[in-house]
This record gives sequence, C-alpha cells and structure tokens, in this order.
Amino acid sequence: MDGTKVAGRTGGQLLADALVAQGVTHAFHVPGESFLDLLDGLYNVQNRIELTTCRFEAGAVHMAEAHGKLTGNPGVAIVTRGPGACHASIGVHVAMQDSTPLVLIVGQIPFAETDRDTFQEVDYRRMFSPLAKWVTQIDDARRVPELMARAFDVARSGRPGPVVVAISEEMQKQVVEVQDIGPAPTLPAFPAPHAIPRLLELLDGAKQPVLVLGGTGWSDEGKAAIRDFALAHDLPVAVGFRRLGLFDGTSPNFAGDLGVGSDPGLVARVKESDLVIAVGTRLGEATSQGYTLFPEGQTSPIVQVHPDPAEIGRVFRPLLGITADLNGFAVALKAAAPAKPRPWGEWTRRVRAGREASVAAPDYEGPLNFARALQALEKELPEDTIFTVDAGNFATWPQRFMSVREKQEFLGPTNGAMGYSVPSGIGAAITYRGRQVISFVGDGGFLMTGQEIATAFQSEVAPIVIVVNNGQYGTIRMYQERHYPGRVSGTMLKNPDFSRFVEAFGGHGEVVTATDELVPAYQRARASGRPAVIEVRMSPEQITNRQTVTQIRAAATKA
Repeated sequence: MDGTKVAGRTGGQLLADALVAQGVTHAFHVPGESFLDLLDGLYNVQNRIELTTCRFEAGAVHMAEAHGKLTGNPGVAIVTRGPGACHASIGVHVAMQDSTPLVLIVGQIPFAETDRDTFQEVDYRRMFSPLAKWVTQIDDARRVPELMARAFDVARSGRPGPVVVAISEEMQKQVVEVQDIGPAPTLPAFPAPHAIPRLLELLDGAKQPVLVLGGTGWSDEGKAAIRDFALAHDLPVAVGFRRLGLFDGTSPNFAGDLGVGSDPGLVARVKESDLVIAVGTRLGEATSQGYTLFPEGQTSPIVQVHPDPAEIGRVFRPLLGITADLNGFAVALKAAAPAKPRPWGEWTRRVRAGREASVAAPDYEGPLNFARALQALEKELPEDTIFTVDAGNFATWPQRFMSVREKQEFLGPTNGAMGYSVPSGIGAAITYRGRQVISFVGDGGFLMTGQEIATAFQSEVAPIVIVVNNGQYGTIRMYQERHYPGRVSGTMLKNPDFSRFVEAFGGHGEVVTATDELVPAYQRARASGRPAVIEVRMSPEQITNRQTVTQIRAAATKA
C-alpha cells in the first residue's frame, strides 16, 4: 500500500478491475440480470478484456476451461444465478477432473432475501462444494480485491482446478474506496534436494522403464526438457488419458496413450515395466485402466511426480513420491541427467513397434475407411493445429490413428463430458486467433452444444467441426450389445443434415461418405474462411475402431 487515496468504485467495477489485476484477457459469459453491474464494469475495461457472449452456460464454461488448459492461466466464465449456475456446473466438473484452472463468477440474489427461497435462489457453497476447489460469496464490496485474488490463487495452486465466486446483487452497487490486488509473486515448488538423485538411482537399476506424462500447466520449456530427457535416455513415453498434446506422437520413442480405447499391447507393456516414472498424471481411473495397471494396497514400481502431495499415492503406493512443479522438475531432471548409454534399447523399440502396429489402418468394410482418411488429413494440417474432442467412441479414432505433433495441442474432457468439443474448440480459436482448430464430435454430442457455432460467427473465428455421425449414442450402444446383445433400447438417434445446419448460420458445410473425400472437404472448408462443419457419415455397424456390432454380439453370446 502506498497510501494514495483511491477513488470510489462500485462493486461491479471492482470486480472488472480485479479481473484486469489478475491478468485476465478473455471472459466468456451468458448475460443475466444478476450481474448487470459487473457487465457495466466490463464495459470500462473492454480494451483489456475480450468478453465473449455465448448461447448456453455450459458452452461458456467449456470455452473458459479450454482457455485455462491452453494458457495455464485461469479461464473465466460468468453466468447468472439459479438455472445459469446449474447449466454451468458441467464445466466446473470438467475443470475439476481435468485439473484446469478456472474461475466461475455467478450472479446471486440480493443477500437480504437469503433463505426465503426467493426467485432463483441457490446456496452455491453447498451446490458446488463437491465440484470445486473452493466456493465463496462476496456480500461486501470492500472484500472484492481480497476474495478475487484468493480465488485466482486457489485456482492456480497445487493441483489446479475450478473456483466458484458468487456475487450478490446489492454488493455490485456499493461504492467503496479500496485498492486492487494483483497476483502473489509465488515461486513454484522445486524438487527436494535428494529427489532427483534417488529417481536416477532407481532408473539405473531398471531394465524395462516407461515414462508416463499427464496433468496440466506444462510450459513449452517444461515439455521440451522432459522430451530431451526421454530421448537422451531412450525411454519409451506414454501419455495419460486425453493428454496427447504433451509429447510428439511422431517421436521414435512415443508409445501411445493410456485411456479409453488404448492399445491392449501398450497396457500389457506398462504392466510388464519394472519402473514407471509418472510425471503430472494422477494415474486416475481411465489412465490406469480401471485401477488395474498396478496392484492396490502394496508398493508398486512407480515414481510419481505431482505438484499436489495429496495426489501422490492416492491409489497406488509409489516407490518414490516427488512434490514439485512439473516444469521445474523437468528442467532440473534434464540438467541432472546428461545422456548416457542405456541397456533397454530393445525394450524401447519393442514398445514403439507396438505403437506403429496399432496405428496401421485395418481394412474396414465399406467405402469409408475413417482411419485412412484421418491419416491423410493429418498430412494437410498446420504444425500448430489445436484439436478438441468430445466424449464417445468416435474420439478413439483420431486418438488412435493420428499423431499429435510437438507444436500441436489436444484438448479433451477426462471426465467424459459430451458437448465439450464444439465450445472448447471455439474457446481455443478465440484464445489463439489465427491457429487452425479441428473439433471432433459425435452426432449425439454435437446436438448438445452445437448451437455455440453461432458464437464462432459472432467472434469472427473459423474452427472446423468434424461430426462423426453414426446415428446413435455409440458408446452406450457398444456396452448395451456387450451386456444385452441384440436388445437395442434407447440408443438410436434421428439426426438432421449437419452440413445444412451450419449453412443456415452462413457457414461452410460438407458431407463425407468415402475415404478420399475427407481431405478435399477439409481443403474447401479451410479455404472458405468461415466456421465449417464436415459431417462424416459412418456405418453404425462399425461401432468401434476395433470391433463391429456383429463381433460384439457374437462374443457376448458365446460368453
């Protein structure tokens, strides 16, 4: 504090200025009367914060979450009370399970009416407490700088995640004289002095090691350092569920991804490994294949590195746990471990050969071999493309058959949220204007949040959405066939012409039904300079990239 007198500001203006003080450059919202004064405050800082108006609260939070994933800075979403907050809750759950820094601001009823079940009243501390890292409510404008600074600190710290801030109506109108508070100059946690020497000692004793990368908050420097370390020591590298952007998929030591639809051969190799160096990953349910990679309740051959000590050994007991910022750890590890000959070269080649065999496109029946089409598309894409995916079997096709390169990004919901891909792709395109965004989504997920394509037009960005249409909720149909073969109930869909859907907005639409049609469709879509939808019409029989409906039924009947 320098003692300078501060001019009086409304709570709404203080909130807008608090966002500026925290370095916020983008905010995503659906307007509501419960935060009119905040909107008025944002009018005064429109040269500092780009405010994106969305069509649905879930879409707004997904856009903010994508911004948080890409930048490492908390994404900001603003929604109104009651129904708006309920719609937004799915995005909070995504941010929590994906460890994404996010601040959700929710307009609130007048605090004088609390506990009267007034119009749209919700107790947000109770509602969001299982979903967020922290929930608070600001009823006194004098506390805006303090509580907003705290919200951003919590969202960024340790295991990043979402924070919810409710702002009462009267508070936004109060005029007070307080100073803004910026981010705290906090240095990230560095590995303990003996941590890296002990890790290297364990590595020296290994014969079949695997490096598994996951988590969020990786910088370009951190990713480059862990890449250099892995290459210098000839380590096979796998990535956790939907973390394909962490390591170059074309690298000679990339082993593939652990998650839904993983290569069974990779899973077997990880189980064979005598040392798993897990950096950033929580080794959660999807990455650990339903908690089957290692035996529970006993020490496993794991070195787990995570910024939050509470995540280390949460399920699997490691040989060594290291609490550290991921980027600081990677840089320190590279510096402490210069290249030297390693005895596991044959092991690494065997693991890599499994990846190469997995990405070889099978001879699928019919005119569309989606695997070959995707591999042809991969060669056309810019080196800094951003991919987004939704939840569903369709996502396993690009995850298996495409290689995400070093300068590319890959965003997907580890909590399995349908409706994520389209808005997150739009959020990515707004965050990094000029970069190509490809959003993969199923027909079911597209009709959950596909209306957000209107936001792309309004924001003047041009993502390309690839809708994989097989006329069904494919993942649920797959499980249905496994457990109740032939008894199809409640999983079939009647869809519109998705290419004409985007044309109604003034966008570019394409339909693909054969292998060699995808690349020309992409080229035309990109050349249009407009938001585009490429509808890929898949056979409902090819329910996954490994099995048909007929094969699943036959296996289920035999069992």
